[in-house]
Amino acid sequence: MDLSGKMLIAMPGMGDPRFERSVVFLCAHSGEGAMGLIVNKPAPDLRFTDLLRQLNIPVTPRSRDIRVHFGGPVENSRGFVLHSGDYENEVATLSVDERFGMTATLDILEAFAKGEGPQRCILAFGYSGWGPGQLEDEIRQNGWLTCDATSDLVFSDDNAAKWETALRSLGIDPLLLSASAGHA
Repeated sequence: MDLSGKMLIAMPGMGDPRFERSVVFLCAHSGEGAMGLIVNKPAPDLRFTDLLRQLNIPVTPRSRDIRVHFGGPVENSRGFVLHSGDYENEVATLSVDERFGMTATLDILEAFAKGEGPQRCILAFGYSGWGPGQLEDEIRQNGWLTCDATSDLVFSDDNAAKWETALRSLGIDPLLLSASAGHA
């Protein structure tokens, strides 16, 4: 099972507060594990222009203001840009599929400072990671649901609505979800 390019939706009662009501875009999933970015948890204390200044990247009138998110608890001082498929650094971009890519190098931040880069994106600090078989176990234990990723869901400005929107894409009313699960 390869869930790359899919969304994980945290179930109520997951038990890990870092992932409560999280929606995670899976950038990579294989037998070696999985890596994803939480797309609905903004980092309110981080401003993109402040980040550019810290990295000595000149801020110009054309600089784009990119939304900054908490991507997950692993390497939370490292930045990852999840973006539309219209941008690619041949060496540094992980092409998830034709719609999504992920780049974690300074060149994409420099492009944003010049008013360039991919049409749609979010910048995430940290990522969500799972070892071999760990994510599959969490899914079997009812920790996550999976759904198809859409650009509108991933890049929506309405972070507060992403969890419910993802659930509704599966035909699930969030008000009817229970924190406990049964297994047949």
